Amino acid sequence: MLKKGNKLYSILTGTCPKCHEESMYLDKNPYRLGNILKMHERCSQCNTKYKIEPSFFYGAMYVSYGVGIAFAVAAFVISKLILQSGLLTSFFAIIGTLIFFMPIIMRLSRNIWINFFIPYNPEEKIKQ
Repeated sequence: MLKKGNKLYSILTGTCPKCHEESMYLDKNPYRLGNILKMHERCSQCNTKYKIEPSFFYGAMYVSYGVGIAFAVAAFVISKLILQSGLLTSFFAIIGTLIFFMPIIMRLSRNIWINFFIPYNPEEKIKQ
């Protein structure tokens, strides 16, 4: 379904935004909280530098807010409208959802942020 060359592929898989060949993160599992934001310095395939400048990923906080709101709205719709829960139960469902999906939201927002600035270009692979 997702093919290389699509921004959505890089965002959802956490691969290099330029070549889509290598994971940007040292540990692919976002639930290992000690390594959640540890990234490779550069892509081994195309030599793309992930941290373009100091504090580059501060902008991902704005994206994280929007992604968090989307998760919260989804939790509310599921608990209130589909499961017919009360308002207090829906509130706790939102809080639980945000806590449970926090590592995924953090990585997803970083992936979205870096894909704003680096275009896909498979021809820039390092010639070995």
